[in-house]
Amino acid sequence: MRGSPHSVPVTPIGTLEELRGAEAACRRCPLYGPATQVVPGEGPHPARLMFVGEQPGNEEDLQGRPFVGPAGRVFDRALGEAGLAREQVFITNAVKHFKFEQRGKRRLHKRPNTYEIEQCRWWIDLEKAIINPGLIVALGATAARSLIGKTVSIASVRGAIIERDGAKLFVTIHPSYLLRIIEAQAKAREYQRFVEDLRACRQHAAES
Repeated sequence: MRGSPHSVPVTPIGTLEELRGAEAACRRCPLYGPATQVVPGEGPHPARLMFVGEQPGNEEDLQGRPFVGPAGRVFDRALGEAGLAREQVFITNAVKHFKFEQRGKRRLHKRPNTYEIEQCRWWIDLEKAIINPGLIVALGATAARSLIGKTVSIASVRGAIIERDGAKLFVTIHPSYLLRIIEAQAKAREYQRFVEDLRACRQHAAES
């Protein structure tokens, strides 16, 4: 897959191991250049629930695993309160490389643009085919854009079951949103609402 940014695998991909190798060689957009490494999805396959975030953050980029930074710790805690374990679900991102702006020694998150999201949809589609989830959960607006195929507001679709290409989708917030809330009561209220969303996801997946 080296060469043209639009190149695709020349051999079929049927396993997560094959998928990780192909993702590591991806040159479909420029984000691979500054990033430390690709961050593939992880979890069981098949899985009833597949969670899709925005992109790796600084810690994810360094470790090569999704959702291991501050937002990931919030996510893991919320999963547990919703009656789910991380080991039960497949976790990935709409964009597989960390997009950032260098500020001194710090690398500050930058949101992926539409082109970058579209170039990475190839990998999301392959993950869906391998994982065969009963329900796919978009965590935040970037994931929703990737999975639905257009920009939507979280408020307009949150909690509804959306049918797309034969798959069932559920949209909620990205856990990083909770980290940005300053006021304690508002943070607790929004966190509890997120846990309730995850409980609803668990129920929908069980019924799928």
